[in-house]
Amino acid sequence: MTTAPALIPELDDIVRRGDPKRRAEAARRLGELFLQGAAGFRPDHIDLFDGVLTSLVPHAELAARIDLAERLAPLANAPRHLVGQLAREDEVAIAGPVLRHSPVIDEKVLVEIANAKGQGHLLAMAERSKLSTALTDVIVRRGDRDVIRSAAGNAGAAFSDASFTTLVRRAGQDGVLTLRIGRRDDLPPVHLKSLLAGSIDVIRRRLQIVAKPERQAEIKLALTEIEGVVAQVEGRDFAAAQRTILALHRAGELNEAAVAGFAKAFKYEECVAALAALTGVKIVTLDRLISGDRYDPILIASKTIGFEWPTVRALILMRLGPNRVPSPADIEGARVNFVRLMPSTAQRVVDFWKSR
Repeated sequence: MTTAPALIPELDDIVRRGDPKRRAEAARRLGELFLQGAAGFRPDHIDLFDGVLTSLVPHAELAARIDLAERLAPLANAPRHLVGQLAREDEVAIAGPVLRHSPVIDEKVLVEIANAKGQGHLLAMAERSKLSTALTDVIVRRGDRDVIRSAAGNAGAAFSDASFTTLVRRAGQDGVLTLRIGRRDDLPPVHLKSLLAGSIDVIRRRLQIVAKPERQAEIKLALTEIEGVVAQVEGRDFAAAQRTILALHRAGELNEAAVAGFAKAFKYEECVAALAALTGVKIVTLDRLISGDRYDPILIASKTIGFEWPTVRALILMRLGPNRVPSPADIEGARVNFVRLMPSTAQRVVDFWKSR
């Protein structure tokens, strides 16, 4: 390749013996040449640029190195050694763009830099589109609050079990971090439970609002476990029922049909555990309400979930037990009340139950 020597006469001499000013000017002109023709260069061309620029760029002015880093960062065929050199710069304004975006940086280099550099470098890496567990292990171990928050909110980051444990521990004093961890699709249920156990009520409520629907269901199930994995009220043991409901949810099968099936089989514990998971009300509270003298709690809980009348009717019959038959007038009265009940009214009552 003769392009570079043709543009910059005596390039070899400049690289070997040129003064800093000449080297800086050569770096600027050669860098511009690469950026203009990058799309058409072959690998051997890129290697030639790489070898020359790694010798010249350190002599360029700060602004020129920052500009070069920013323009090289998104290129898939950027000179690999040069990018690595820029990524190792102490000045974050230079290292940041390539650490944040460059696809040519080897993971080994990223881990090396994560172990050696400061919080600015870690923050830039935490914003990469993809983060391996090897890299996040270092980021979680060394990162400050802003770095950890950024990594936890990065959907492209992968975390090891040990890193999730550390994140959950640190979230105990950081509500923002709690919300970012809790919204992650890859957060294992055991860590979600630990996260919620260490959170205050206001953060739990906020997480239920901002989380995806499927995550909201997981949160509700975790909270019912936290509030008593073995909830025994008046001789009832809900442990087995909770395990059944949790398994259904994880299989994507905790729905109205499943609840209707439990109701028709007169499985009281499973029905209460399912309603608790779907509404977020404590099992102890729902059990006390549903086992009372009125069927209203079933109507209210079912309205907030969006159940249809046949399922609600099955739940009312389940509450009475297999040996009791309600009068047609009572059933019709329940149906009319259920139809008239506004979802917003039902939700306010359920919110009150949650606060008890």
